[in-house]
Amino acid sequence: MRRKSILLVEDNPDDEALTLRALRSHDVAGEVVVVRDGAEALAFFYEATRAGDVERLPGLVLLDLKLPKVDGLQVLKILREDEHTRRIPVVVLSSSSEERDIVQSYDLGANSYVRKPVDFSVFSETVRQLGIYWLSLNEPSPR
Repeated sequence: MRRKSILLVEDNPDDEALTLRALRSHDVAGEVVVVRDGAEALAFFYEATRAGDVERLPGLVLLDLKLPKVDGLQVLKILREDEHTRRIPVVVLSSSSEERDIVQSYDLGANSYVRKPVDFSVFSETVRQLGIYWLSLNEPSPR
């Protein structure tokens, strides 16, 4: 069974701080790991799966799309192609409301697409609900 942890893939320091603040203030996840670009996200998954340490894999990925080195859509594509990571819930948390980004995210296997709210209180509540749903209410795949 996967831990109730979150991998936050976010390159914007302000959005990272807001997300972490929201998650901590609501005590949603046991652990939050932050990576700041797509290459770092892929390295995180590669290290865990190469070592056979599936317990290290997060229970939820919050994935920004506009990332340096490897963009979020490519990260999502690679995660869905790997047998160890294809069932991990991935929520795209992006400021983009472009239809193309939304469609591509779902085509590549995103479990949800959430536009980042501008207002902090709304953002905080959004993150709280995401964490509660995906880590507490949702029944994860057993493998």
